[in-house]
Amino acid sequence: MEQSSLIKPFLGVAYPTISHGKGVYLYDKEGKDYLDASSGAVTSNIGHGVQEIADAMVQQASQVSFVYRSQFTSEAAEKLAQKIADLTNGKLPYSFFVNSGSEATETALKIAIQHWQEKGKPRKQKIISRWMSYHGITIGALSMSGHPIRRERFTALLESYPSVAPPYCYRCPYQLDHRTCGMACALELESSIRRIGADNIAAFICEPVIGAAGGAIVPPNGYFQKLKKICEEHDILFIADEVMTGFGRTGKMLASEHWGVEPDIITFGKGISGGYTPIAAAAMTEKVLEPIMNGSRSIMGGHTLSANPLSCAIALAVLEYMEDNDLVEHSAKRGKELFNGLKKLAKKYSFIGDLRGRGLLIGMEFVQDKETKEPFPKTLDVTAEIIKAGMNNGIILYPASAGLDGINGAAIIISPPLIITKEESAELLRRLDSTLREFKDKILPGYLPS
Repeated sequence: MEQSSLIKPFLGVAYPTISHGKGVYLYDKEGKDYLDASSGAVTSNIGHGVQEIADAMVQQASQVSFVYRSQFTSEAAEKLAQKIADLTNGKLPYSFFVNSGSEATETALKIAIQHWQEKGKPRKQKIISRWMSYHGITIGALSMSGHPIRRERFTALLESYPSVAPPYCYRCPYQLDHRTCGMACALELESSIRRIGADNIAAFICEPVIGAAGGAIVPPNGYFQKLKKICEEHDILFIADEVMTGFGRTGKMLASEHWGVEPDIITFGKGISGGYTPIAAAAMTEKVLEPIMNGSRSIMGGHTLSANPLSCAIALAVLEYMEDNDLVEHSAKRGKELFNGLKKLAKKYSFIGDLRGRGLLIGMEFVQDKETKEPFPKTLDVTAEIIKAGMNNGIILYPASAGLDGINGAAIIISPPLIITKEESAELLRRLDSTLREFKDKILPGYLPS
């Protein structure tokens, strides 16, 4: 293998070199095609190689690609902020643009704390989050993340924010039935607030559908409404991390719409640009910005490339493309069809323990025993083996954690571009079937006791 100067996620591993992409497919230099069943990192919402987006790039780049946000604004940034306000029916009239989902959640953290400082409540600095969550890899974002594997190397640097159990009904942390449990996992938020003291808490953050830390875990109906009510009763801001779920991924423009909940701050990333450029945002209500607008008039945050015109123009073109092609509705329709196809696979393979998700964000959890739900131990790295088999079979899958401890367990996320056709969904199922069969026949026998 030729020596590379590029540091890759796994050092010493030979990665295929990508040549080009079109629609739901990627092609490597050897000519092999891969069905992008994960949209990369649940990002390529509108697919690859869309000419309208390339045209928008060229047009903006020919005018101006960069201005510094403290010196100028730009038409592209202004239009993108207005588009987000319009898509949220005016409920999120203000947006702060950054470059990644991690930056967006960290910015939301800082804005929440500054909101209370400007209201004369500087003690409200703590953030409550859930275990089995992931909000980003920067120190502030990772502090909010209840993802043990990603936290372990940096624990000494992190705040102890995660304190609430997730709505993981497949493996209820309380060993209760979600139909009769009275939302014990939601009520735990109230207990946590009382222990810490509402006067010390700035915000509560959660993902509407848990992504990388849980494999598309969907809460039971009533759960989010209860969380929001608890936050309002204790004067705590509610932050929804929609970096993965925003802009059509779950069959609604925002995943929080499934439960009729209106967060105070929502973070966006991934799908806001469909992967065509690095950009993310923290969008907020009038209530959140008002004390800052009436006080210091400046949010302490931002980076050199925040709100740069090129990225904003590209993101705007992506959101307009979504609207023009009804991709939110398309996601809901294709998601139901794909889920039904996956249910047939789940009956075929005994190691598929659970299927869950909304729209085109679907999780598949793997177990040693379907009846007992016994998870695979981390040492076997089942998720990696299935993803590797997927690459062999020309399908790209996304890894996710699973299991109550967030360490032992295995899951994948299936999240193709929202443009996927019925025929392409059938091909996805065929390639996934081949992948699962390869795992069952060649890999699984070595894991199970003889």
